[in-house]
Amino acid sequence: MKALKTLALALALLLALSACGVIRSGDGPAQAAGGSAPGEESGPAEGSLPPEEMPDELYLLQIGALKGPTAMGLVQMMERRGPTASIYFWEFALAGSADELTPAFIKGDLDIICVPANLAAVLYNKTEGQIVTLAVNTLGVLYIVENGGESVQSMADLKGKTIAAAGKGSTPEFGLRYLLEQNGLDPDRDVAVDWKSEHAECVAALAAGTADIALLPQPFVTVAQGKLENLRVALDLTEEWDALDNGSAMITGVAVARRELVEERPELVDKFLMEYAESVEWVHENTAGAAELVAQNGIIESPAIAEKALPRCNIVCLTGQEMYEKLSGYLQVLAEAAPESVGGVLPRDDFYYGA
Repeated sequence: MKALKTLALALALLLALSACGVIRSGDGPAQAAGGSAPGEESGPAEGSLPPEEMPDELYLLQIGALKGPTAMGLVQMMERRGPTASIYFWEFALAGSADELTPAFIKGDLDIICVPANLAAVLYNKTEGQIVTLAVNTLGVLYIVENGGESVQSMADLKGKTIAAAGKGSTPEFGLRYLLEQNGLDPDRDVAVDWKSEHAECVAALAAGTADIALLPQPFVTVAQGKLENLRVALDLTEEWDALDNGSAMITGVAVARRELVEERPELVDKFLMEYAESVEWVHENTAGAAELVAQNGIIESPAIAEKALPRCNIVCLTGQEMYEKLSGYLQVLAEAAPESVGGVLPRDDFYYGA
């Protein structure tokens, strides 16, 4: 992390940072979001400190998130502009798939990313323990949807079917495989999965009639239902998981940080988690306003659809022991079913921040 000199004028914040070479080059993922977008002119945020009261040092955090529930809980933070008493501020990058975020994260161009839960374990093993999970940010949001039919009423009914899906190698694939196996099906022989690169492609396939059944997370279920009047939710995979009564919970997404950040600037991590929790709470209490921000940041195009989807997205900010219990149980189940889903071995306790 690079310390910044005290800024003389809040209005000149972005210009000053660029002149000092603090903002990193744009070779990272996708689009910037929120008030710190490069080149965007803006005044100080509501609640920003006047120049004479700013901290001696400010720190820039680079945060990446996927377009979906893992980003939706952050939208209040995306809206804030300028430094506050938090002693840091942030720049966001949104991406359609985790493959766009992880290279920049491993390289150090991103400090914190919000990604599928099992991918966090894979990254921990791949980097030899150089990442730490800060929070669970999304519980189960996966659904089997069927367009224009009612043939799927149970997991067993998926036998012989083709499912359009995205998220190969992450939570959607391993969650689906586990549930199929637990319901007596062979995922490799009894079901065909047409893997897409993004969930939006699954929605397009349903709309084009090239797929009748898809595995979709929220908010894409709501997006698809807005386009297809005969699309129905056939199975809630969270309910299917809970019905197994195996002592674990289905988890979709987590926020992870580089260990270097955690060890060298723990106060920044704690401030981030505090403001993240506040943002999640605000999203739950201000659905209409949050929906507008979700649309403004390109997470979902329509504020109306975002408002319908938000209550169904299971957005949370679970930290400490609660995070540890839920996430470790979920990863244990995945590891027993498919060790490769967590990178070969379960992460050690230093994977869990504050637990």
